[in-house]
Amino acid sequence: MRNLGIEFISVFGLPPVEFVHLAADLGCRHISTALISVRLESLGYPSFSLRDDAGLRAELRAALDDRGITISLAEGMVILPNADVSDLAADLDIVAELGAAQINTLSFDKDRARTFDQLATLTQLAAERGMGTTVEMSPRMTFGDPATVAAAIEHVGGSGLRLTVDTMHWVRSGYGPKELREFGPEKIGYVQLSDTTLRPRLASYLEEAMYERLAPGDGELPLAELLDVVPADVVVGLEVPMRTLAESGVGPMERLRPCVDAARELLTR
Repeated sequence: MRNLGIEFISVFGLPPVEFVHLAADLGCRHISTALISVRLESLGYPSFSLRDDAGLRAELRAALDDRGITISLAEGMVILPNADVSDLAADLDIVAELGAAQINTLSFDKDRARTFDQLATLTQLAAERGMGTTVEMSPRMTFGDPATVAAAIEHVGGSGLRLTVDTMHWVRSGYGPKELREFGPEKIGYVQLSDTTLRPRLASYLEEAMYERLAPGDGELPLAELLDVVPADVVVGLEVPMRTLAESGVGPMERLRPCVDAARELLTR
């Protein structure tokens, strides 16, 4: 069985300790996290900051250890046009303290050369703290196609940087299993698994990606074929935010249990 996790946007700001228990109760081994809450305010969860609250960090670490859960991916380490990634050193210290295996990044800086240099610095900073780095490809972003990601990996060099395959982003960008195999399985470091339709379901791509994805098998993506390309030791995180269900009163366990069951069935084919 592959390593299965739950991505933080699937739970809409559920407090971190509760998130750990949810993942464990679902039989998953991993979660992703960000240092500040990314809430759906209509659900009423309290805001939190792992950056500012040392007590919460201690509670989270204790829960992770108690339930046998690891942070497979730390999010929020983004490349910005008017900022230097060296300023993220303190945040990297925190996620390393929490035991994160990898950090994930994307770039909002359209300057490709600067982005690549910043990525190299970020990868080095993470490596110094015992963490790998993944870069997420997404439509209309600086890392918007496999060729750019491959060039970035070559620019950085070494084995510290790999690709996060978000199945929605990958297929909606026009790529499939063939292109993923050509990209190279050895360059894949993480998978964010969700399903969706081939054509947009909402007018805003960002809104759809952040709030309305489908459980594996409920859409039209070639998930089994994509996963066939992915090395068996790569963590697969379920990234299935379902705002409509959440706002109708369906809780996180009830929303995510069918997703976990569908993912397990998919991963054991």
